[in-house]
Amino acid sequence: MTSYILTVSCRSRRGIVAAIAGCLARLGCAITDSVQYDDIETETFFMRISFVSEEGVELPAIIREFGQVENEFGMDAHFHDASERMKVLIMVSRFGHCLNDLLYRWKIGALPVDIVGVVSNHLDFQKLVVNHDIPFHHIPVTGETKDEAEALLLEIVRRSGAELVVLARYMQVLSDAFCRKMAGRIINIHHSFLPSFKGAHPYRQAHSRGVKLIGATAHFVTADLDEGPIIEQDTIRITHAQTEADYVSIGRDVESQTLARALHAYIHRRVFLNGSRTIVFPPSPGSYASNRVG
Repeated sequence: MTSYILTVSCRSRRGIVAAIAGCLARLGCAITDSVQYDDIETETFFMRISFVSEEGVELPAIIREFGQVENEFGMDAHFHDASERMKVLIMVSRFGHCLNDLLYRWKIGALPVDIVGVVSNHLDFQKLVVNHDIPFHHIPVTGETKDEAEALLLEIVRRSGAELVVLARYMQVLSDAFCRKMAGRIINIHHSFLPSFKGAHPYRQAHSRGVKLIGATAHFVTADLDEGPIIEQDTIRITHAQTEADYVSIGRDVESQTLARALHAYIHRRVFLNGSRTIVFPPSPGSYASNRVG
């Protein structure tokens, strides 16, 4: 049996769940996992359903028949074949801890994606990427070449079919125009010291102030620098006995783990944009252990 994922968002009203479940049942589909949330503030309904086609009805036919329900409720509905891996493009500069972590998770099957390329404005990780049989694209960026570099980046996204761009400590600021073109398709990671400790050496600044928590934030990229809708966050408690080097090492760990969880949620279709916030549904049973997106 083929497994599918359905994601839905629409204006809140009665009868949505019954209409969805009834339509899938008539098509010979069985729901295997379902989670929903009704945001009272925005009056918006969100739902994610995993289901199997027990009678062999193919996806185009399911989409066609579901159109009546979609139109009735004004839904933004999307169907996905759970066996198809999302195509992801990673971008990195000279801090490689997040890149290394993602590559390892991908290699062992814990991150079921197709990494279609790695883009960097430096050559530091070219050998690492090529050794994983992944295309490496070197795009130097200066103030004079920024527009040309972003045009090349967009062409790489188009040619590779990348559905998501992951900034794994990519240290160049993307233009407003690029962010708008890729809205909802770029995830960034940064330490939690912003906006208190800006600029160079944030961990040194945090150490000098005796900060007791180190954290990281993964969020969608928007034209507002480091202020996009938050997908995942985490913190680790530290003590006065830890050095600046400890801060940096701990920070790398929490950044890597936070980015991986955000990416895992996104590729499993568990993240919904809700204005300036996100709705992030919990993992489906077995989704961390399986190579399938389900």
